[in-house]
Amino acid sequence: MGLTGSMGRVGAAGDNAAMESFFALLQNNVLDRRTWTTREELRIAIVTWIERTYHRRRRQAALGRLTRSSTK
Repeated sequence: MGLTGSMGRVGAAGDNAAMESFFALLQNNVLDRRTWTTREELRIAIVTWIERTYHRRRRQAALGRLTRSSTK
């Protein structure tokens, strides 16, 4: 799709660890799963993954893996 990755300076991996983890998950769970015919399809796939999977996983981790009903 004509997207270009970026590279930080050497030795800055600790500064970028959270973003590198996010993009590794995105790569494995969305980008490497299939090819898209349009950039819009790819955008929708990325947004859907973030909203349905990534944010849900982070919320559950913040709650100690408790379900929403367990926290009421």
